[in-house]
Amino acid sequence: MGKRHRVPGYVCLVSQTHAVDLHDLTEAAAFAFMRDARKVSMAVASVTRAVKMNYEIHGNSIPHLHMHFFPRYRGDQFEGQPINPRRVVQAVYAPGEFERIRNSFVIALGSNTA
Repeated sequence: MGKRHRVPGYVCLVSQTHAVDLHDLTEAAAFAFMRDARKVSMAVASVTRAVKMNYEIHGNSIPHLHMHFFPRYRGDQFEGQPINPRRVVQAVYAPGEFERIRNSFVIALGSNTA
């Protein structure tokens, strides 16, 4: 999670096992990655109260498996369309908001055992 992203609550999950694509992982590692993705998704959704979560796996720039989580909100600047990073020109967090969301996410992730 970082301050300079396109939507509040953005998170990137990076595979602990090196792989370029999901199918490069063993079955156990793939299940573990998807289990972790589910946990991250639930934690982000509970903290941000997003109405929808967008997931992206590309690997074109960084050839290591990672998944992006983009919480979506009613009335967000991308409503009804894909996220366009070129349209983001100002900070997406109010003062102190990033720290509050990040801390709440860490707590939610730690309590998420489902």
